[in-house]
Amino acid sequence: MKIVLSTFGSLGDLHPMLALAIELRTRGHEIAINSLEVYREKIDALGFEFFPLRPNLNPETDRELAREIMDAKSGTEKLLREILLPNVRPMYEDLMKAVEGADVLITGEVVYPAASVAEKTGVKWITTSLAPASFLSPHDPFVPPTAQWLKHFRFLGADVHGVIYSAIHCVVAGWLAPYRQFRREISLSENHDPVFKDKYSKLLHLAMFSKVLGKPQPDWHRPTLQTGFCFYDGQDDLGTMPEDLQKFLDAGEPPIVFTLGSAAVMDAGNFFEESAKAAKILNARAVLLYGVFSEPPQLTKTGDENQPQIVAYDYAPYSQIFPRAACVVHQGGVGTTAQVLRAGVPHLIMPYSHDQPDNAARCERIGVAQTISREKYSAQTAANKLREILADKNYKTNAIEASKVVLTEHGTRMACDAIEAVLK
Repeated sequence: MKIVLSTFGSLGDLHPMLALAIELRTRGHEIAINSLEVYREKIDALGFEFFPLRPNLNPETDRELAREIMDAKSGTEKLLREILLPNVRPMYEDLMKAVEGADVLITGEVVYPAASVAEKTGVKWITTSLAPASFLSPHDPFVPPTAQWLKHFRFLGADVHGVIYSAIHCVVAGWLAPYRQFRREISLSENHDPVFKDKYSKLLHLAMFSKVLGKPQPDWHRPTLQTGFCFYDGQDDLGTMPEDLQKFLDAGEPPIVFTLGSAAVMDAGNFFEESAKAAKILNARAVLLYGVFSEPPQLTKTGDENQPQIVAYDYAPYSQIFPRAACVVHQGGVGTTAQVLRAGVPHLIMPYSHDQPDNAARCERIGVAQTISREKYSAQTAANKLREILADKNYKTNAIEASKVVLTEHGTRMACDAIEAVLK
């Protein structure tokens, strides 16, 4: 069968799709990837057919836009109102090209023309979610980036949170005029909501996250299959473990790893400099992963020149470095969070926007992490939090227990089994 996987967003959005793509190819299927042009080289290295998906965002040239998208107060609104919804027509055109001759289309969360493509072409359509926040269930309330204080009010129950979510639905409905116009232009009903109630496939929806983050709720769309995380971190394309970093890991105690994933790192500010100072306060070894599109942070030399205490690299495969860490400090993106949960180490999470505050709160609730706000992040506050986490053995114990669950879920295999069942 020919299968097209389409996703828009950061590497955290792309990598789970690549996990599915690699597994489906081993099962004999023909695979095509529809995503941002900036990922073409990565997709080519894996040997998949590639179709670009507009709007064409590039982290190297659109750094200010990337910063705006990650803003906790306005990032989600900007992403929807100024980037995705106004560009639904070119997205549709690109997706239509990608699905020519395809048997099934698998899409990520914000590929909003997907339902329209399925209606027009008749291609079988499967949808995916990567984090519990996607379901917006009042039975398992999420923590919105614009009101992170709501994490303290889960006890209010489904009725109260349902009212809050109804208000959110009403607000977003006011943003859908470009989408409704697009649907009219292609002779489809404009009474369609791609953000909430109509974003799910009637054939199959895959909840591609672990039950340690969130369990199925009575109001989840049906049919939904929760698979567990689907892991891929670049080792089969352009990502390799730096040789010097491997030597550093082998040379001493487990370090603290500081990273901001692939999107939040575009707005790192002084995160890495303050993180290095925090490690110095703790007299701890540290690894800073500052991103392939960023300049190395300015670091004060510590330790022997041949055996530094703190090192910085643009990239390292999370699956190789996180299990070697004492703790991981990160932004709470679900891809990074998943890798830390699999590694079985504690977290300190500094969330930005979108699903990140919710992922952070969930990790707090299962006792594997603490959270610190961006506004309060400094060398001293980070050092204080890290000292607490490293001194309390419960964080490590809970992290190991969570890891056992994640490792038994086999998300990619389960998801691909379900996809093949739809193809029959």
